[in-house]
Amino acid sequence: MVNAVILAAGEGKRMKSRKAKVVHKALGKEIVKWVADAARGAGAEKICVVVGHKEEQVRECLGESVEYAVQKEQKGTGHAVMMAEAFLEKNQGTVLVLCGDAPLIKEETLKKVIEEHKKKKNACTVISALIDCPDGYGRIVRDETGKFLSITEHKDCTAGQLKIKECNAGMYCFEVKDLLPALKKINCCNNQNEYYITDVPAVMSKEGLGVDTYILEDKDEMFGINDRVQLAEATEILRKRYVRKNMEAGVTFIKPDSCYVSPDAEIGEDTIIYPNCIIEGMTKIGPDCIIGPDSRISDAEIGRGTEINKSVIVESSIGNETKVGPFAYVRPGNRVGDHVKVGDFVELKKAEIGNGTKISHLTYIGDAQVGEDCNIACGVVTVNYDGSKKYLTKIGDNCFVGCNVNLVSPVEVESDSYIAAGSTITERVPSKALAIARARQVNKEGWVEKKGRYKRKK
Repeated sequence: MVNAVILAAGEGKRMKSRKAKVVHKALGKEIVKWVADAARGAGAEKICVVVGHKEEQVRECLGESVEYAVQKEQKGTGHAVMMAEAFLEKNQGTVLVLCGDAPLIKEETLKKVIEEHKKKKNACTVISALIDCPDGYGRIVRDETGKFLSITEHKDCTAGQLKIKECNAGMYCFEVKDLLPALKKINCCNNQNEYYITDVPAVMSKEGLGVDTYILEDKDEMFGINDRVQLAEATEILRKRYVRKNMEAGVTFIKPDSCYVSPDAEIGEDTIIYPNCIIEGMTKIGPDCIIGPDSRISDAEIGRGTEINKSVIVESSIGNETKVGPFAYVRPGNRVGDHVKVGDFVELKKAEIGNGTKISHLTYIGDAQVGEDCNIACGVVTVNYDGSKKYLTKIGDNCFVGCNVNLVSPVEVESDSYIAAGSTITERVPSKALAIARARQVNKEGWVEKKGRYKRKK
């Protein structure tokens, strides 16, 4: 059995925030969730998160997907693991000990760590990395045969140890039966008066237990976040990682460094993403789409062969071979069909748009059901709100709604009907009827001169 303990009790003063450090987001997902998801993906059956500072925020973030242990006083990483003793005692086997502020660790890497740990029958496997300029990192100290001896913090290193390039990543794989007794043998006799988890591998090594390291292929995976600058740096690494992952899966990015793609997004083959696009959340984009420049798509579903141009789409579904934009705003709750045109400066909200319908420009359709093959002209507004409640507008198939029409809901326009430009519709329009709802034009000859408003420039 493999489980995990995630250390997430620290205060994170350098974030200068009212939020717990580990609930800040990198690439749209909370830092601690990145770690928990990696552990779960690597096979961890149960996860215990050690909480402390602003623990209610961490609990709210992770919910009941994990168990919790509380570190009321922050007395070091070793002390934090001690707080998870009850969890460890009832969940024997192999345990990953991970940092809640290190979101770049990959599940594939953790799988390899576990595999090597079990293959070598280690009591502890320390995750490490080779760093050319290792200032600030604890060093992996070995004897002349290469056997692991200890982890020495940078400030305690001798001149010779400072030349060591293998550094501690702060993540470990332990056998619980060996970890629990070793935790009881570490002390807080140091400048910080804290218990360090880094002392545990040395205790195990002295007792003749198997201790070794797993050297990361990508040293970015050990990157920890302490402030906003590092949060931005981690986000950039993740952004590049997921843009590359999509390119390797058959998606074209015209300018990869300008685009942002959620780790949970799915994009089909041969879709082209233009510069400055943001694809967030659980978005699904079909194959052969064109996502034009400066578009934002969040938690939306886009069909096959659809083109989105300079538009915002949020929590809505768009059908196949549909065109949206430029400058369209598709708010939450819309279902747009196939072969639809949602043109420039069109706003949709909780609307169902049937196949083949054209809404070309400067129109608001909210709380509405629009049928197939309709033409909604420029300036049309569904007047859905009376100041306290919102009402539904229904438009049947094959309707023509002229320019600058107000549809005062609740109202129904039946199939195959026409509405004249400039009308304000307040009653049902029967099928195959022409509705005209505007005052008759009256011209008053000479009115301008009589009122003294005639001012022609010389």
